[in-house]
Amino acid sequence: MATVRYTSAFFVIFLLHVAQLAKSDPFIGVNYGQVADNLPPPDATAKLLQSTSIEKVRLYGADPAIIKALANTGIGIVIGASNGDIPAMASDPNFAKNWINSNVIPFYPASKINLISVGNEVLLSGDRNLMGQLLPAMQNLQNALNSASLGGKIKVSTVHSMAVLRQSEPPSSGSFDPNFADLLKGLLEFNNANGSPFPVNPYPYFAYQSDPRPETLAFCLFQPNSGRVDSGTNIKYTNMFDAQVDAVRAALNSMGFKGVEIVVAETGWPYKGDANEVGPSMDNAKAYTNNLIAHLRSMAGTPLMPGKSVDTYLFALYDEDLKPGPASERSFGLFKPDLTITYDNGLSKTTQAPSTPKTPVTPSPNAKKPAWCLPKGGVSDAQLQANLDYACGQQGIDCSPIQPGGACFEPNTVASHAAYAMNLLYQSSAKDPSNCDFSQTATISSNNPSYNACNYPSGST
Repeated sequence: MATVRYTSAFFVIFLLHVAQLAKSDPFIGVNYGQVADNLPPPDATAKLLQSTSIEKVRLYGADPAIIKALANTGIGIVIGASNGDIPAMASDPNFAKNWINSNVIPFYPASKINLISVGNEVLLSGDRNLMGQLLPAMQNLQNALNSASLGGKIKVSTVHSMAVLRQSEPPSSGSFDPNFADLLKGLLEFNNANGSPFPVNPYPYFAYQSDPRPETLAFCLFQPNSGRVDSGTNIKYTNMFDAQVDAVRAALNSMGFKGVEIVVAETGWPYKGDANEVGPSMDNAKAYTNNLIAHLRSMAGTPLMPGKSVDTYLFALYDEDLKPGPASERSFGLFKPDLTITYDNGLSKTTQAPSTPKTPVTPSPNAKKPAWCLPKGGVSDAQLQANLDYACGQQGIDCSPIQPGGACFEPNTVASHAAYAMNLLYQSSAKDPSNCDFSQTATISSNNPSYNACNYPSGST
């Protein structure tokens, strides 16, 4: 009976853990653009978001109907001051104060506004006067927040294009374009002093467009590939997202702003495009989105920022049918205007938790020998990394033992970490041999891989 009580308690704890994880992913957000004439009502969108694990929404403006609809949902909100607001906001502190009084005070804290983005990709506007007004506008907005006793509760920043980098490859050589050096120094001093992030828009999709080789596509989609070694650090990168984000990290570090956090304000992949566009497809969009989410959920982080997932806003919630340009510009939506999914994106709360027995089952006297799901020999590090990201990205899978400080962190190798994660996923499922496949790179073994304080969960075949 003692065994049954212990098992029952274990499953209660496990189910509570799964339920908690299934509620949300605090590092996953989505962009809610409105350049469209067919969007559903804000209230319907709020309900849609609550049915997903999306925890944050970024608006490009400050639409009061949307901000109000998100009240009391717990969803974090980024609101935006337009590029056109910057001159008045920079020159007139009262304009900034009135902007806060109109767009923040009536809604906060019921609507969980946590960041105001002043303009979007202003440094790439080509307007030197506007660029020079950006920092004063941010300062006046910060002063207005401080006056309303909201300083520190709501941050102020501005979103940057990856084009502010002069160099991004290899990632460790990341550096900013010297043409923006003085402007960026002032902006980063503001970020550092106020604890606000440095939002940036990395798009592996555009990297693939400029280098449309099969190996580049695999690298951009988090699919098995040979990886790219950073000659400056000897770190092997297995995906473009990490490489781009780490290039920004290196650029910030080189300017002395190691404490300024990065936020991925936009990233995504179009599911269709014009005939002459390279890369857009339903398969590619699904692969990028799902693999990125799995990578974020694994909490692996990036090589330069391990053990923590950077806040990432997917682009986009809906297609924006009034956007100009190629068809791909109007084809990033994760959901359709009728609130159905464009493709399975793994964000629905109802599809994330692995199945678990409703009641514990007393082991049979004829139970077979314990078994573990382990990688086969000769599997590449790239494939093992993909397996690791996938396993740790599943809701209810606790990979903390292979995080720094965990009992199974050492040896700190892809092979060791992947073995633990793959087995954990297998043991948390129905223990059917088909759940130990991982694209034919895993096998069931009767040899216990546990060592020292690192205990691999076991089951029976």
